[in-house]
Parts: sequence; C-alpha cells; structure tokens
Amino acid sequence: MKVGIIDADIIGRKKHRFPNLACMKLSSYYKSNGNDVVLLTNYDSLDKYDKVFISKVFTSTEVPEGVLNRDNVEYGGTGFFYDKAPPLPQEIEHIMPDYHLYDEWVAGCINNGAKSSEFTYYTDYSIGFLTRGCFRQCSFCVNKNYKKCSRHSSVYEFMDESRKKLCFLDDNFFACSEWRTIIAEVKATGKRFQFKQGLDERLLTDEKIHELVSWKYDGDYIFAFDNIDDKEVIEGKLKRLYELYPNFKRRLKFYVFCGYDREDKYGDDFWAKDIETVFIRALTLAKYSALPYVMRYEKCYTSPYAGMYSVLSSWCNQPDMFKKFSFRMFAICRGMKNEGYQKYKRDYQSYLTNGGKKYSSWRYMEEFEKKYPEIAAKYFDIVPDEIAEYGT
Repeated sequence: MKVGIIDADIIGRKKHRFPNLACMKLSSYYKSNGNDVVLLTNYDSLDKYDKVFISKVFTSTEVPEGVLNRDNVEYGGTGFFYDKAPPLPQEIEHIMPDYHLYDEWVAGCINNGAKSSEFTYYTDYSIGFLTRGCFRQCSFCVNKNYKKCSRHSSVYEFMDESRKKLCFLDDNFFACSEWRTIIAEVKATGKRFQFKQGLDERLLTDEKIHELVSWKYDGDYIFAFDNIDDKEVIEGKLKRLYELYPNFKRRLKFYVFCGYDREDKYGDDFWAKDIETVFIRALTLAKYSALPYVMRYEKCYTSPYAGMYSVLSSWCNQPDMFKKFSFRMFAICRGMKNEGYQKYKRDYQSYLTNGGKKYSSWRYMEEFEKKYPEIAAKYFDIVPDEIAEYGT
C-alpha cells in the first residue's frame, strides 16, 4: 500500500517542535509490513494514498473540512478525542518508533532558514513512555480517566542507540510502584534523560529527592503547581530539597495552569481570583529560585482579561524578565523590546516621569489595577530575585 501520515500539528500550528510519537509508531509498523510510507505536510492529493493516518495532540489545531470523512482516512489522538482517544493496537503501541519519519521535513525547514537547534527532539532523542496513567484524576487533564500509574514499557523498547538522549512522556512517573526498578534500567543506559511532561513534586520523599539529584538529567527539572490549594505541600517539599542539598543549583521549573474554573461559572470573581493565584504561585516559587511557566486554559483567550493573562504569562515565561523585573516594570517595558529591556530598565523612572507611550501591555495592567487595586498593591511591584531565599 501507499500510506500517508499526517502530523496535523506541524501543519496547523505556527511553530511546533516536537514529533508525534503515534505517527512515528504507525510509520514503523507499516514500513515493517512492506508498505510505502511518507510524511505528508499538506492535505492535497490524499486520494493518491491507500491509507492516510492523521494524528494531532492539540484540540486547537485545525484540519480542513471534509478531510476526516474520506474513506481512506483514519484519525486519532488527544487533539481529536481529548480524554477519550482510542489507544493504538498493541502491535503498534509497542514497536520501535520510526525516528526517520521527519528527516525530509526537518531538512526542508532548516534549508528555509530555521535553526537546527529547534529540531533537537527530532534528531537527538529517543522518545517514549516508561509508565502510563496517573491517580490524580484532575478534571482538566486528558488522563483524568486513569486511576493509577502502571509500568508501560522497557526503555529498550524505544531507545535508538545512535541517539544520545532520552525523552520520557510519562504522566506521573513517581506514582508508579515500580519506579525504582524502571529508573535503574534508565540509568544503566548511560544516556542523559528528561521527563518532558514533568514530575509530581507533591510525591517527593527524601529517597526520591536523593534519587533526583543523582540523575544524569537533561534540562530543567519540571513539576506542576496547578492548584493554589497545594501551596503548603509544594513549599514543604521545596524546603526539604534545600535542607538536604543547601547548594542545589539545578533549575526548577513549574507549570502553572490557569483559567480553569472547576465550578464552570467563569464570572468576574473567578477571573480576579484566578489571576491573583497566578501571582501567588509564581512569587512563591520565586522564593525558592524556581521558575513558573504559565499554561493558559482555552477560556483565558476569550475572557474579559485576555490581555492581562497575555502580559502575565509573558512575564512569567521569560526567565530573565521574570527574575529581574517586577510585573509593573515588565508591563510598562514590554512594548519597548526593540529598544532593549536592560536600557529601558535603567530609564524606567525617567520614562514614567516624561510620559512615555503606553503600549497595550501597560493599558491591560492599568485596567486591571483600577478594578482590583488590592491585588495590584500586593503583587505588582515585587521583583522575584529580591525575594529569593533559597538556591541563590
């Protein structure tokens, strides 16, 4: 057969720099059965293929109307079905991914001016799941139907010896009762590795902290601070990390999920409280020299405070800006990036005094401050680096 595979996210999003694991497994399976497999980068001429498989991760990725109704098309992934995405057949799920599926596409992007460093996950990493599932059952999560975390596969099932790094997509690794055995196998490979989706900081024990610090880890340690109710627990774990390792210097990053109303009301009171919790969570992390990475739920983009969420996430998600600028300074300076942030920081007071131009980020901040002065008074003028007590 002639088989076409479409990673809808690389077509429908401005910049997507992570391969679709299901696409690579489908490619490997159909190639191993003697079929001619190609990665398609558009939706033209689909009738030339006996089978076309379309996968996407993000629900916001658009697919042209009528494509999914074609007789030769099959589709799947969380982008189409969210928490109800059907699993791949076992013979495909547990096959070595085709790490060369994207080779031609990557080469084309680089030839058109993209930097090769943007494609490291396509070229340098073996990617897969060591475990699957999570017991948390968070209502907003694609894994909310799981009740536990279980071992999924050996690292050798998806590890390409020629690739120097490993990337794991596990949902909640430390929730698996077999984590000790699994991580011992990973460490035996000698390769650097990372948990791309992050780890559950709330599950850290002294044993797990000692284990983390011993890892040949690749990149930042990533966790999540999705719920303000977890503040006490998360702070306690961070304090314990520094008690055990006072000189710990590896970068800690926390996903900070926002804009999701667990009561599904989305009134003004919710938006104000939610924005305040982002400040609380971000500045709590700053105390421990940890970085927030704000992840906005889709409702943020249509909320009355979409602009405020945009400025807030831009501040938090740029480490150098977040650490050195208060939110107020960042909001005022944001529109001046072409003139240089550092120069503008030096001229900050004179700019205010001399009536500098108000860019949109400044207006969004002022509008919010006018409506919620008590929130602004508490958080807008704190410089995160100045409140860091640990890891400095």
